[in-house]
Amino acid sequence: MIDSMPPAEVANSDRFERLGLDADATAVAQVREEFAQWLKRFFVVDAVRFSDLVLAINEALANAAEFAYVLAERPGTIDMRAIYDSDGQKLVVEISDRGTWRPRQVDPVPRTRGRGIPLMETLSDESDIDTSDDGTRVRLAWNGIGRA
Repeated sequence: MIDSMPPAEVANSDRFERLGLDADATAVAQVREEFAQWLKRFFVVDAVRFSDLVLAINEALANAAEFAYVLAERPGTIDMRAIYDSDGQKLVVEISDRGTWRPRQVDPVPRTRGRGIPLMETLSDESDIDTSDDGTRVRLAWNGIGRA
């Protein structure tokens, strides 16, 4: 595992980045709130779509915090990048870690866990989860996002 670096933060009208976040619930809650404030400041998003965006990124962040480093010798980090394409009015969010998620649950009975990935897929216009030996990258995108 790579040693963590001090967190890096960027937020402007085209980009929101939080790099090197501790993979824990406190960091997830903080970055979720910062992301929500960034959305409100720079974009026109109705209340339902706003909730969809925030819930979807929260699920990706929470999964990374909860599962990526379960088998690791020490806690890891999470990176979050949101990039706005003004020409296409598209917002793309990537959340990545350097750990390993547990396999996706398929219809367990009774279903008590495993709703995060289906939520991310449903709440975004595009979703992709890429796993490799280097970690997991979640890519979520929303179309038709206008500037404030």
